This record gives sequence, C-alpha cells and structure tokens, in this order.
Amino acid sequence: MGTVISSNKEDILNLDVTAISHAIKERQFSVLEIVSVYIEKQKQINPIINAVVENRYVEALQQAKELDMFLKNNEPLSPLFGVPISVKESIHVKGMKTTGGLEHRKDLISRKDAVVISKLQEAGMIILSKTNTPALCFCQETDNRLYGRTNNPWDINRTCGGSSGGEGALLAAGGALAGIGSDIGGSIRFPSHFNGVIGFKPGFKQVSAHGHFPAVTNDIQNRMLSIGPMGKSVRDMELIYSSISENEIDDCSLKNFKIEILPSNMEQPLNEVTKRLLDDIEKVLTRSFSTFRRIPPMYHNCATLWQEMLSSNGSELIEKAAFNNDRSFLLKSFLKEKLTQRSKIHPYLSKAIFGAKLFKPSISRIREMEETILQGDKILGAYLQNRLLIFPIYHTGALKHGKVYRQIFSMRRTFLTYMPYVAYANVWGLPALTVPVGNDENNMPIAVQIISKSGNEDAIFRLGKMLEKKYRGYKRCEL
Repeated sequence: MGTVISSNKEDILNLDVTAISHAIKERQFSVLEIVSVYIEKQKQINPIINAVVENRYVEALQQAKELDMFLKNNEPLSPLFGVPISVKESIHVKGMKTTGGLEHRKDLISRKDAVVISKLQEAGMIILSKTNTPALCFCQETDNRLYGRTNNPWDINRTCGGSSGGEGALLAAGGALAGIGSDIGGSIRFPSHFNGVIGFKPGFKQVSAHGHFPAVTNDIQNRMLSIGPMGKSVRDMELIYSSISENEIDDCSLKNFKIEILPSNMEQPLNEVTKRLLDDIEKVLTRSFSTFRRIPPMYHNCATLWQEMLSSNGSELIEKAAFNNDRSFLLKSFLKEKLTQRSKIHPYLSKAIFGAKLFKPSISRIREMEETILQGDKILGAYLQNRLLIFPIYHTGALKHGKVYRQIFSMRRTFLTYMPYVAYANVWGLPALTVPVGNDENNMPIAVQIISKSGNEDAIFRLGKMLEKKYRGYKRCEL
C-alpha cells in the first residue's frame, strides 16, 4: 500500500481533482486528511463570502475514515474515489435541505438523491456542503431571504453571479475541489466567469436533471436546463462529466474542426479588455486552425427565444413554490417590499415572476417557437458537426452587487442586450465550457465559452485545455 505521507495543507489546496485522485491512489494523502483540509478551509472563508448554507462535515469525516479503511487492502474504485465535493443547494441530496432560498421551506429535508448525486456517490465522492443560490435559482445574482447574499471573493463588494453563485465563490476561494451546479440561463457560466473558475454546461439530454428544484415544467424549458460540474481545471470537468453523463465521450481530433469566434463589433456591448482577449485568442488559434470571426446561425433573436421559453408557463409553478404556505400574493409581496423593504420573498424573485407573466407567449406563439426550435436544431446539427464556437459570457467582469440584476431584469427588455452570449447555448441545448482567460481593469476575472454540438465534447475539452494553458485558467483567491 505504501506509507501515508503527512499532508501539507497548501499542497492539498493547490491540487485539482485529477491530481488529488492520483495522490489518493499513491497513498500520498489519506482521504481523511483531504476532507479535513477542505472542511477547515470552508470554515475559514465562509464568514467572508457566505457561500456554504448547509454542511455535513460530521458525516463526511466518518465517510472519509471508512474509505481510508477500505484503501488499506483495496485500490480506489474510481478516479473520483474519496474526493470531496460541494453541491448547489437546488440539487437534492438525501438528508440535506433543498429550500430554494425560501423561508417557508427552511425545514424541508430531501428524501432522495438527485440522479447526478447518486452517480457521484457511487463513484466514491464525498459531499461536504451545499451552496447558496438566488431564490428558486431565478436570477443571475445570488441573494435570498433565507441565507442572504454571497460575495465574490476577489472583491466582496461585487457579485459572484448566479444562480450557481455559491459554487463559483466557494471554488474561487479554494473552499472546494469541485462542485456541481446547474444552468438554464447562464447559471454555471456567469459564476464561472465572474469568479474565475472552470465550468461546464452539458448539452440537452446528456445529464439527468431529475432531482433539481425547481424542476422544469415543459419540454421547451427542459432543453435549456443542464446540471454540470464546476472546478479548477478543464481535465476535471472532463473527468466529472464522464461520470455523470448518460453517454460516453466520443474521441475527436481538433485538426478536423474549424473555430469561429464571435465578432467584437456586435449589437451587444463588450468591454475593451474582452475585445483584446478575443483578438489575441484569434491570433493564437489561427496559427494552428482554420479560425474565423463569424456570427453563427440562429444567434439573432436567441435572447427573445430564451425569455419566451423561460416564460412559457407564465412562471405559474415558480410562483406556486414561492408563495406556498403563505397567504400573501405576488402583488402584495411586491408592494410590501416597496414600502417596508421586508417581505418573505426576495424582490429579485418577485420582480422576475412579474416579468415572466408579462412576457408569457401566447399558444400560437408557442407553436411558432416549437417550429423555430425544430428547424434550428436541424441547421445547427449540421453546422456544428466540425465547428467550435468561442463566445464571451458577459460584456464585463463582475459588477457591484445588484447591477447585473438591474441590467438583465428590466421591463425595458434589456435582456435583449445582455443575454444573447449565454442564451444561445441554453436555447439550442448546446454544451458550453467556460475558461477564464484574463482579468479586467478592476482585476476581476474574464472568461470565454467554447460551444459546439453534443457529441463534440472531446473537442471542446481539448480546445479548453489549450486556452487554459495559454491564458489565465483557474487561480485561487487568497482570503
């Protein structure tokens, strides 16, 4: 078995999942040492960033001891064996709460694991904690009445993004080896971009979303929701994705792919730092690949489609979940917040529900949308056969708390200006890998996303590793 080497805390914190897996296999660190280091780290940083909302530290330590006992006479059962992980609060973990950030759900305990959690636990991963989200995951900033606001570790006065904001902040501060988030409107990619971590949104039907709260309500929304990994390296995203995916990853050769980068002179705003980074990425990739600046098919109007798809049921189930066991209604809650700044429902959620009602498409419009989606899937299925797309994620790095929300959630339909970069992959059910490539003038991370069709994940990961190596990649924020 070999001798267990006394761990160095910084060594453990500096390693990614793949390296920790190797260290466990080689008996360089015990599982208990690794779990203990991350528990200590979470306790140290959480008072500053408020990312962890519930923990199972006692159970995790016991589980770590049991796995170490197993390893005395056996080899690890998988590459994820003994690796600790954090999980977005919206994903069911048996014995833990799934509240959606709602006060009236604060005592609700999940009785079953989500499908992805079952798969990860079967592989031997150890869940340490659950992390914060906006109320019912209905915002790109992370704040709710039950748990409060999560801060960006690079600047606690700035947003960590959402809705997987707790995961992004915790990872950036070194409080987790990896995490599991979800994405229906950039909810993995916004936090990965704002906090400077790696994130992967799987494509439609690639990873089960069963056990996510709130659940999607119809087929149109189902194609937009993905559960996926977040972490420190592209190779970790590939490793974890291969464990939770319903399909095997096919080998792809990058030499067979064209790369298309979204032009910088678009209708959507983009800061100068991101423009320069995209120009440099184009220059670097042109040396080895056929690289172009081009707008892909079905890009125009994708933000409109995204909003209409999200609003296709007028947010009826979201509203029901938000006001369950509460006799106040949406309007009453909204007015109470305006007058007293204190209602049981966070204003981000109540305003978002109003917006969903306002933008609810008619039955005839839904039929038009379904036809557009059918045609678009055929067009992109052919177009992305041997293409990789590189998009920005947001027009800027992390803004001060509340500003991203005000930019996106406005009755003036400003989402049409700010959402196309991320809406594209959700509307068309495409896999998208987020890789940090630099920092802005405020020293906040800037990332890009690599997009293609399902089945091209290997090519996405290969290109992601190249960008990760050449540019910023993951860096831990010291708090």
